[in-house]
Amino acid sequence: MYLILLGAPGAGKGTVAKMLLKQHPAAHISTGDILRGNVAAGTKLGLQAKKFMDEGGLVPDSLILDMMKGRLAEADAQQGFILDGFPRTIPQAEGLGKILVELGIELTGVISIDVPEQVILDRILSRRTCSNPKCQAIYNVKFMPPKVEGVCDKCGGKLIVRDDETEEVVRHRLKVYEDNTAPLIQYYEAKGQLHRFPGESSDAIVDGVNAMLKK
Repeated sequence: MYLILLGAPGAGKGTVAKMLLKQHPAAHISTGDILRGNVAAGTKLGLQAKKFMDEGGLVPDSLILDMMKGRLAEADAQQGFILDGFPRTIPQAEGLGKILVELGIELTGVISIDVPEQVILDRILSRRTCSNPKCQAIYNVKFMPPKVEGVCDKCGGKLIVRDDETEEVVRHRLKVYEDNTAPLIQYYEAKGQLHRFPGESSDAIVDGVNAMLKK
């Protein structure tokens, strides 16, 4: 199983990935994890990336792709992977295609999770996160509220709205996704690799992916 998950922030990619990983041997890979891992390990690529990050700039595609190539060559990714949040642009998708050819890996499919913008806004803006850095449990005041308003069930910490989950920031993230990442849907659709699923039910998406894998 070699999958790419596409979807706007808040579409539920992480939830779907976790559910699939309980059923299939595969590595869950995100650009953020690779960047943090290389920076923390002080690799040559990580040091180069850190320079861009410290200056507040974007890490170039060439660096991201070199890191991704190394990660996909590792043993756990060779038996299967779910790419979450990568690729983000057409050039990254083209670079990934070349890497997969070099590694002899054939992409199983690209899963697009389609969720209306208003639903995503409702999901993210009603999230609350435990402020205790050792806990950081996540709640949703509409769908999964804490027992006591503003208080974490697990540790009693104060629940907060994260800085990256304010309405202004979320709307900006959605616009960035629409401008840069959404074109990937057309890119993979033209290749006949795209499978679209409505994002209301993670269980339904996982069932759909499993049915696709059996074909």
